Amino acid sequence: MVMIAVETELDAPPDVVWDDVRNLKSHTQWMHDAESIWFTSGQTSGVGTTFDCQTKVGPISLNDVMEITDWVEADRMGVRHSGIVTGEGMFRLQPLGSDRTLFSWNEELEFPFWMGGPLRNPVGGFILKLIWKRNLQNLARRFHAGERVAA
Repeated sequence: MVMIAVETELDAPPDVVWDDVRNLKSHTQWMHDAESIWFTSGQTSGVGTTFDCQTKVGPISLNDVMEITDWVEADRMGVRHSGIVTGEGMFRLQPLGSDRTLFSWNEELEFPFWMGGPLRNPVGGFILKLIWKRNLQNLARRFHAGERVAA
């Protein structure tokens, strides 16, 4: 397993950030590696929501099978990965004063052996950390001076 942690400060309060990130389908608009999301459950938000995310990193494309395991409005969202890549992750929103949010993204993932043998987890973690830092830059651009920017 490898632990990946990235964070950024956003120019919006947690409730405004949550209004954006709670829409799981919109994650493809700011996550460079997420190409498409389709729901496999009858619900599209909250604990128990299941979905598949077509993910592409360089030449590797895979279906990431996920389930929302934790959901606290304007606070956190947890996910379990149970496809080719397995593990758990969490988004956390922490207020920074009245108009800013610290957005933290933590994942503990296990990559299959064919994705690089014994070095698969550290190398995969390093690559994803770079991509996710870019993803958070994309997310930050969605907010400006505390107001939601049209996507």
